[in-house]
Amino acid sequence: MVNFRRWLITGGCGFIGRTLIHQLQNSGAAQSIRVLDNLSGGTADDLGAITKFTINDEESSTWRDGVELFIGDILDKSSVERSVKGADVVVHLAANTGVQPSIKNPRFDLDTNVVGTFNLLEASREAKVRKFIFASSGAPIGNSPPPFTETSPCKPISPYGASKLAGEAYCSAYQGSFGLETYALRFSNVYGPHSGKKGSVVAKFLSQIFNGECWQVNGSGTQTRDFIFSEDLVDAIIQAATYAQEGGLYQVATSEETTINSLIELLSKILEDNNIAVPKVVYGEHLPGDVPRNYADIRKSRLGLQWEPRTPLEVGLRKTVDWFVENNANDRVCQ
Repeated sequence: MVNFRRWLITGGCGFIGRTLIHQLQNSGAAQSIRVLDNLSGGTADDLGAITKFTINDEESSTWRDGVELFIGDILDKSSVERSVKGADVVVHLAANTGVQPSIKNPRFDLDTNVVGTFNLLEASREAKVRKFIFASSGAPIGNSPPPFTETSPCKPISPYGASKLAGEAYCSAYQGSFGLETYALRFSNVYGPHSGKKGSVVAKFLSQIFNGECWQVNGSGTQTRDFIFSEDLVDAIIQAATYAQEGGLYQVATSEETTINSLIELLSKILEDNNIAVPKVVYGEHLPGDVPRNYADIRKSRLGLQWEPRTPLEVGLRKTVDWFVENNANDRVCQ
């Protein structure tokens, strides 16, 4: 295991970034953490809720102990170069996330996820970064029979899937051409505390409760997902950075297939145990670009990253519900 001192995390004010920072600090795996964020998906206050930090408003490349925030955009080449300089590890989380936003604005998705990733890779090459971790997704595979593996044929059915596939390809190219050790981690459906601004299904359902809304299901609810707890996911990121010795593509999931209707049943039980009224469920139209089944085979990650998800779905959901209860003052529900 190698303990790198200087970590740059793009999108570090977001849900996964803050979880990663928290675990890095608890484990002592990082001496200096630099966040590059344009504050579109998370705020400085969000970051401040989990850690003390300083703002590097001079955009100096000098690293300080602790956590510092660079307010900048991954499309700004100058900001990227200054923030990357001196880093041992780059964890690239900043992105236009989700299938539906990419369908609404495919040009923005392209610029953010492809050009932004290229900017980070090029700056990392020039700065001689030791490891580059790229947050990818199962979306590049598209509508194929699961379980998904690292060798599954890729036929994306959304701009988001296409842009993440391009990011994976650039990671592979920079490793092959320039020797930059890159890891493309295909995250399954992530849930957990601090996800109040996320649009993924667990966060959406819990936000709808505290907004007095019904549970809106896109389609019949028979579609499946592979739900991974956020703390387990960031463990995989840390393992890729500190343990793994062979870059490449890795699935980060649980290998468990859960229908949306089963998720609703489990969440309903947890809400009842917490004396929270269960919302009415409203079924709607299937969304374009939404795949019917999604779960992954993680054998390569078990071997190559020495990583294993630890948190059963019910345990993780209870922790997530607890966080939403603690961070929402009202108790309105849909009648």
